[in-house]
Amino acid sequence: MNAMKLWQRFKKYYFRDEALGVSLDISRMNFKKNFFKRRQSEIEQALGAMAELERGAVANPDEARMVGHYWLRAPELASTDAIRAEIVQTIERIKAFARDVHEGRVRGGAGEPLSQLLLIGIGGSALGPQLVADALGTRADRIKLFFLDNTDPDGILRTLGALEGSLGRTLTLVISKSGGTQETRNGMLEAMAAYGRVGLEFAEHAVAVTGEGSALDTLAREEGWRARFPMWDWVGGRTSVTSAVGLLPAALQGLDIDALLAGARAMDELTRRREAPQNPALLLALMWDHAGGGRGKKDMVVLPYKDRLLLFSKYLQQLVMESLGKELDLKGRCVNQGIAVYGNKGSTDQHAYVQQLREGLNNFFVTFIEVRADGAGSDGPPQVEVEPGVVAGDYLEGFLLGTREALFEKERESITVSLARLDARALGAMIALYERAVGLYAQFVGINAYHQPGVEAGKKAARAVIDLQGKLFAAMAGDGEARTAEQWADAIGAEDQVEWAFKLLERLAANPGRGVDCIPGPTPFEARFALKR
Repeated sequence: MNAMKLWQRFKKYYFRDEALGVSLDISRMNFKKNFFKRRQSEIEQALGAMAELERGAVANPDEARMVGHYWLRAPELASTDAIRAEIVQTIERIKAFARDVHEGRVRGGAGEPLSQLLLIGIGGSALGPQLVADALGTRADRIKLFFLDNTDPDGILRTLGALEGSLGRTLTLVISKSGGTQETRNGMLEAMAAYGRVGLEFAEHAVAVTGEGSALDTLAREEGWRARFPMWDWVGGRTSVTSAVGLLPAALQGLDIDALLAGARAMDELTRRREAPQNPALLLALMWDHAGGGRGKKDMVVLPYKDRLLLFSKYLQQLVMESLGKELDLKGRCVNQGIAVYGNKGSTDQHAYVQQLREGLNNFFVTFIEVRADGAGSDGPPQVEVEPGVVAGDYLEGFLLGTREALFEKERESITVSLARLDARALGAMIALYERAVGLYAQFVGINAYHQPGVEAGKKAARAVIDLQGKLFAAMAGDGEARTAEQWADAIGAEDQVEWAFKLLERLAANPGRGVDCIPGPTPFEARFALKR
């Protein structure tokens, strides 16, 4: 395609909303002229299904749950007056609590002002707040954020080590809808122990975001934690960033949560439009469907050309893959749907995997994300000219456009999302844009975007592993002999779990404090294990 025809195609399919400062270019996707006309009936059905969800239709029949994250930024749309009132009251409580912390009315147990926040959560309960904090944080932040988002002992130790000597000035926020998420509970217990070691009462530094009546809610109420905020069952973790999950840490950080909500609300309104060329979420969903043939046959590579949006790739990875990775469709047929998402930041990936993207397997499409305003110089020195009349940001744009062109020359498809600037309103709009795109795509391919049985299966398997470990300890305690993993598995009637037993015993022996000795054998499988005496 020559340059003039490409320019005409760009103009024809370019979407921009001036009020939000969001633009979308799909001209480098190779769909045919009559594409939108052919899909119109599917578009109408998808929009209708989304409208039903917004009115309170049950999205998860197996859990009898609604899906209402869009109500969080437009409470008047909520399906009941009670939900509407709860949303409004929660936002006001978040603002009031943040003010009390900033103005010193809420302090640490020893009377110190609070200047740090330790957030304990996993998945969307940590990723959303991490994205917002990293994208919008500045030197003027009222509170510095730290995260425990895994059950890795070394990672926990590193984070708590960074807080050593300052726990008295640290508020801890524990986020878990059910209150039973094991990784979050582990992090909470580690944090409790850390406060206790320096003579501080954890409850005087603790806040919970959880479901009403959950185990965490009960604990926080009984121990008298500083505050409790709701996490409703109609909000999924990966779409919770505009709930207390994301708003509370953002407000404590000193960010403009009203602008974040306003941006999400405005994007929700845009993405209810019935004309696909004027609905950016529809455009994204249709392009995903086109690229992967409705079967996710191509991966989504996300390249934000902005350091502050590094975590957006990771955030989309959870939102898209957890929502769309499904074995069964809505009719119960095995379809194994999904779109694999990976990415990093531009122009770092000029020197990483763009070589393969241009010349290797054509099994992907790219989403470039650009921010036109550099953002440099507003809270620091003016930009340096790296060449006469050229600053570093000019090169960043050059790398984006150059990479886009280099890929197009090799028939690699791409989408470009542009922001006029990166602020709270723009970030809220981006979050809502992709939430809506995921919901619409799920309608196109006939799956439920709002449940995750695969995640629950992994949690059940993890529980079985822990139970097996307990049986191994009990067996070794009652028998002083050193045995191989296979022999110990036989001894507890777990012959079908001998591989787990082998891995567990090796790990326990690698950690001296766990009390398990390993006597090496001629091969790893002939090593013998016993409790230390």
